[in-house]
Amino acid sequence: MAAEIAEIPDVLRRQVIEGLPVYRETGRRLRGAGLRGFVTCARGTSDQAATFFKYIFETGTGLPVASIGPSVASVYNTRLRLEGFAALTFSQSGGSPDLAALQAAARQGNAHTIAILNVTDSPVGEGADTVLPVLAGPEEAVAATKSFIGMLFASLSILAGYRDDHSLESALRDLPDLALEALDSDWSSATVPFARSSSLFCIGRGPSLAIAGEAALKFKETCQLHAEACSAAEVLHGPVAIANARLAALIFGVGGMAGASSLATVQRLRGQGAMVYTVGAVHGPRVLPVPTGIHDLVDPVLQAIAFYRFVEDLAIRIGQNPDAPLGLTKVTRTV
Repeated sequence: MAAEIAEIPDVLRRQVIEGLPVYRETGRRLRGAGLRGFVTCARGTSDQAATFFKYIFETGTGLPVASIGPSVASVYNTRLRLEGFAALTFSQSGGSPDLAALQAAARQGNAHTIAILNVTDSPVGEGADTVLPVLAGPEEAVAATKSFIGMLFASLSILAGYRDDHSLESALRDLPDLALEALDSDWSSATVPFARSSSLFCIGRGPSLAIAGEAALKFKETCQLHAEACSAAEVLHGPVAIANARLAALIFGVGGMAGASSLATVQRLRGQGAMVYTVGAVHGPRVLPVPTGIHDLVDPVLQAIAFYRFVEDLAIRIGQNPDAPLGLTKVTRTV
């Protein structure tokens, strides 16, 4: 896992050279198709990438993006009606039967199917109208890292093409160098509080909610620490009730109005005694460093990279094996 995290800047460089033109052109074609919206299909870490796609496309285009559970097709054999929609499947391996089944149902329902995959020679890749390779290279650790970052880059590139957004495209070209800086971020001050906590909140808003979801998943699968992902707004609608001195929280900040709501959540959690650490735009006494990109949509990617370095080290320090967590396999085939 550590070696694959260290490869992230090189993966991003490869994507800038080989992937960006293809992703961008896909976005342009989608804009010209006059779509009514998008649907997504994914599991695990890839589902967090789909959440990222949802927020950047809904806020960036005004079109709806809905997640469809794979069991709608694989278990319930539902006929989908998706005329005017594009259906995107996110997967590292492309090997799970339920993902392939939903993609096939979407295609039969007249959606244009797009597979964003690290392993393109796979059932999902073979059944898609358009295949976009993540270009992360072989990923052997059970916990996906570099392929997730590659999916975020691909999603941002598609959006840049859809909107003809030169500012975003320029930021993506700068991302490999910023990723190197993110890998040097020192989050060691959070090691002991997180290791000792009885539970963890991982909190984000908008695009950073996907990073919070991925962080919660990684705490569970690599460190065997219970973690829950919430939006900065949703946590105040119930989950905040369990916040106390035994709970630690990791807040992934974003700018603008969402940043203001995140700050209110930080203050509420701290007021109830929780140990709160913030990353990015939300400031306070326990700030974990991360480089700031030249575009707001790039910042969550850098936060994820810095987090990966931290969580792998945390797992080692508390005696876990992040490369092969107990009870998990690299390719999970569900129906």
